Amino acid sequence: MQAGSEQTERGITALVGRMADGFSRLVTQHLQLARMELAEDVKATGLDVAMIAAFVPFILVGYAFVCGAIAALLSPWLGWAGALGGVGLLNLAGGAGGAFWAVKRLQARRVMDDSSQELTRSMAALTHSAPGVPVNTLRGANSEFLKESTNGR
Repeated sequence: MQAGSEQTERGITALVGRMADGFSRLVTQHLQLARMELAEDVKATGLDVAMIAAFVPFILVGYAFVCGAIAALLSPWLGWAGALGGVGLLNLAGGAGGAFWAVKRLQARRVMDDSSQELTRSMAALTHSAPGVPVNTLRGANSEFLKESTNGR
């Protein structure tokens, strides 16, 4: 009877060891995915910022000439001070609107979305819940996709 108990202990120890190894590998893969996805997001954002920075001087020079021309056209009716002030106010309103739009776009960008979804799937696989009850999910994940099936698999 002693040999059977010893064999069971070795079997449980081996299972726990394999489970710990698998969990360690899972965590390592999640970290690698997060690192790769973050690098990809930073690269894409950096390229967008670099393109904007490359075209800003052209925009500023052209814009200054257009504003001067508009002020010159309005100066007979408003005077130079009124024309320059009016053009300045229009520029201020347009710039504020454009900056607000850009901030909203940056806030809408989902960084590391794939890593979040993969982590949610792993959590769902590692957590046990009653059949038909949705598994806790990370913010923004598709809860229909992560519901546990009725047979528990």
